[in-house]
Amino acid sequence: MEEIEEGSSNNSIRRVGTGSSDRRWVDGSEVDSETPLFSEIRDRDYSFGNLRRRLMKKPKRADSLDVEAMEIAGSHGHNLKDLSLLTTLGIAFQTLGVVYGDMGTSPLYVFSDVFSKVPIRSEVDVLGALSLVIYTIAVIPLAKYVFVVLKANDNGEGGTFALYSLICRYAKVNKLPNQQPADEQISSFRLKLPTPELERALGIKEALETKGYLKTLLLLLVLMGTSMIIGDGILTPAMSVMSAMSGLQGEVKGFGTNALVMSSIVILVALFSIQRFGTGKVGFLFAPVLALWFFSLGAIGIYNLLKYDFTVIRALNPFYIVLFFNKNSKQAWSALGGCVLCITGAEAMFADLGHFSVRSIQMAFTCVVFPCLLLAYMGQAAYLTKHPEASARIFYDSVPKSLFWPVFVIATLAAMIASQAMISATFSCVKQAMALGCFPRLKIIHTSKKRIGQIYIPVINWFLMIMCILVVSIFRSTTHIANAYGIAEVGVMMVSTVLVTLVMLLIWQTNIFLALCFPLIFGSVETIYLLAVLTKILEGGWVPLVFATFFLTVMYIWNYGSVLKYQSEVRERISMDFMRELGSTLGTIRIPGIGLLYNELVQGIPSIFGQFLLTLPAIHSTIIFVCIKYVPVPVVPQEERFLFRRVCPKDYHMFRCIARYGYKDVRKEDSRVFEQLLIESLEKFLRCEALEDALESTLNDFDPDRVSVASDTYTDDLMAPLIHRAKRSEPEQELDSEVLPSSSVGSSMEEDPALEYELAALREATDSGLTYLLAHGDVRAKKNSIFVKKLVINYFYAFLRRNCRAGAANLTVPHMNILQAGMTYMV
Repeated sequence: MEEIEEGSSNNSIRRVGTGSSDRRWVDGSEVDSETPLFSEIRDRDYSFGNLRRRLMKKPKRADSLDVEAMEIAGSHGHNLKDLSLLTTLGIAFQTLGVVYGDMGTSPLYVFSDVFSKVPIRSEVDVLGALSLVIYTIAVIPLAKYVFVVLKANDNGEGGTFALYSLICRYAKVNKLPNQQPADEQISSFRLKLPTPELERALGIKEALETKGYLKTLLLLLVLMGTSMIIGDGILTPAMSVMSAMSGLQGEVKGFGTNALVMSSIVILVALFSIQRFGTGKVGFLFAPVLALWFFSLGAIGIYNLLKYDFTVIRALNPFYIVLFFNKNSKQAWSALGGCVLCITGAEAMFADLGHFSVRSIQMAFTCVVFPCLLLAYMGQAAYLTKHPEASARIFYDSVPKSLFWPVFVIATLAAMIASQAMISATFSCVKQAMALGCFPRLKIIHTSKKRIGQIYIPVINWFLMIMCILVVSIFRSTTHIANAYGIAEVGVMMVSTVLVTLVMLLIWQTNIFLALCFPLIFGSVETIYLLAVLTKILEGGWVPLVFATFFLTVMYIWNYGSVLKYQSEVRERISMDFMRELGSTLGTIRIPGIGLLYNELVQGIPSIFGQFLLTLPAIHSTIIFVCIKYVPVPVVPQEERFLFRRVCPKDYHMFRCIARYGYKDVRKEDSRVFEQLLIESLEKFLRCEALEDALESTLNDFDPDRVSVASDTYTDDLMAPLIHRAKRSEPEQELDSEVLPSSSVGSSMEEDPALEYELAALREATDSGLTYLLAHGDVRAKKNSIFVKKLVINYFYAFLRRNCRAGAANLTVPHMNILQAGMTYMV
C-alpha cells in the first residue's frame, strides 16, 4: 500500500510540521503535538536518553473518538444470541420465501432440458439422469453450502463481497489505499490475526499484501463472481416465468410460442414495475406460497411414485451414473449441462444469509427443501418410466388432471417469487460493490424502515427488465435460456469455492490437508459442470458471458480510475509547511460559520482546499474536512461513526472528520440530523482532548523525573489566544487510577478556560450556519501514457463519472448551501 502521511520528509519515519503543529506517524498513529523534535532537545541540553526512553514507552495516544469507541467496544458485536427452537423454526419458515424460491422452481424445467439432449430409450436413461440430479443436490447445496460455506460468513453476512471484505480485514488487499489502524478499533471488526506459529497463514497474508498482481487477481475474481450474479438476475426471471407459463401450451388450445413469449413479457413488466414498492410490500406472502409449493412438489412426487414406479429409488445407487454415461457418451455429457439447473439458486443460501441465521437456513434445507425436491424428481422419473414421450412438459403432465389449474397458479406465483429473490440479490450486490468502490454511484432507495437490506435501485431495475425482455424475445424457448443459465450458476459457485478456500487457509487456519480437500472435491465437480455447460456457448451460453464481461469491465474500470484519482489527490495534497506559512487566517478573512469540505482523503489537506482559498473572498472560522469512507465490515455502530482529528495548530480551528460506514449500512440521514451528529461528536472530541490534556498535566505533576520545558504560545490572529500549553515529556509509565482521582481531573477541566472558549466559538460558528464545500476532482491520462490507459481514463472512466450520481445528489441540503470547486489531476 502506498504510504500516506501529512507533510513530507526524507526521514525513514516521517513526521509532519515543526514547533507545536500536529505530527503524525506514517501509519496514522499520533505523536503528542507538544513533544519537541530530537534536534530541539539537543539544542536545549535536555536529557536526551531519559526523554527518548520515555517516548519509546509512551502509550498510544487515543485518537479522536476512539475514546468513545473504547467505551462501547464489544457491545455491538454481531454474535446472535442462541435463539429458541420455536424462533429458529419461524425464521426457517421465512427462508422458504426468500432463499429457496429459485431452487424450488427447478423441477419445472430440469428433466425437460436433460431429455431434450438424451432421448429416453430405456430405463437406464431415466435412472441415470435421476441419480445425477440426486447427487448433484447432495454434493453442492447440501455438503458444500449447508455444512461449509455458510460458516464462512462475515459477522453474519454472506455473499461474494462479504468474503472479500473478510479477507480485506485480515490482509491489506484492498487496492484503495485509505486503510487506517483506527478502523481496527471498530467493535464489529472482530479481527483475530493469524498466530505467529502458523507460518503458512502469515506467508499467505504477506504474499497477498506485497504482490500487486495477487491483489488484482483477487479483485478480478470477486468482480467476476458479482458479474455472474447480476447476469443470473437477468436470466432467472426469464427462465422461471417462461417455464411456469409453458404449462398452458398443452392445456389451452392455440397457445403457441408467440402467446408464450407475449404472456411472459407481460408478467415480467409487471414484476419489475412493482419493485419500487419494496420487497416487504411485494412479498409479504412469499413464505406461505413457497411452503405450499414445496408441499405440492412432495405430494405430487409421492403420488407418482405410488402410482407408476416406486422402484426408481434404485437411482440412489450412483452406479447408474456410470451406466448412463457408458450408454449415451457424448449426449450424456451434453445432458450434464441440464442437470446443473437443479441447483440454480444454491448461492442464495449464502448471499441472503444476512437476513436470517445459519441454523435456520440449514434447518429449512435439510428438513423441507431437500426431501421435497428429491420426492419431486423421483415422482417425475417414475412417470417417465411409463410415459417417456412426456419429457418435453414432464412437470405439468405428471400433475393429476384435477389439480392442474391450482398447481399452475402456485407454480406461476413461485416463479415470480424466485425472480423476486434474484432481483433483490442483484440490488444488494450492486450496493456492496458501490460501498467498496467497485461500481459507479447510483440512486438507492431504501424501501423499509425496519429491514436494512431492502433496497431498490431504479437504474438497475429497468436495465434488468429490458435485458429480460430481450432474452425472452430472442430465445423464445426455455431450452435455449437453460443453456445460458447454467454458465452463470457454475461461475458463481467456482468463485465461492476459491474464496472460501482462501478463508480456510488465511483466517480459519485449517489443517492443510482438509483445506485442500475442499477445492479438490467440490472444485472438481464444479469444473466438470463448467466444461459441460461451456459446450453450449453457441447455443445461448454466450449470453451470461457477455453480461459478465460487460459488468466486469464497468466495475474494474471504475475501481481502477478511483484508485488513480485517490493516489493523485494524495500526491497533490497541501503541505503542512505551506499551511503554517499562511497562518491561522489562512491568508484570507475568517468569517463566522462552519465549512464542511467533502473529500476522499483520510490524511492530509486536499489540494482542492487551495482552490477554495483562491476563489472565495473569505473562509469560514471553522473548517471540517469530511471524508465518507466505507470500511470492510457489514455495519459500523452509530457511536463509532465519526473519527475526528485536529488539523494544524489549535488556533486554525480546522478538523478532519472521517464518517465510517459498513457495506450494509444505510446512508439515509437527513442533512440536519447528520449535521447535528457531527457537531455533537466534535464537541465530545474537544472534551475528550481536554480531558486527556488534563490527565497528562496531572501525570507530569506526579513524575519525579519530569523535564521542565518552556511554554510555547500561539497567537490567534482573530481574537485572543485560544489555548496556552506547555511542551512536556511523557511519564515513564501510566499511573493507577487510585493515584489520580477523577475529581482532580474533572476540576482541572472545569477550570480550563481554553475548552470553554473553543466550545463557545464552535457554537457561535454553528449558529452562523453550515456550508457544504464539495470537491469535484477529475482525472486525465498524461500525454505520454499508453493508448489503452488514455482510452480507459479519458473516455470510459470519464463517461461513468459524468453519468453516475454526483456528490451533491447524495446530500439532502439546499443548493444555496453548496459551493463546488473542480480540479483535474493528470495520471
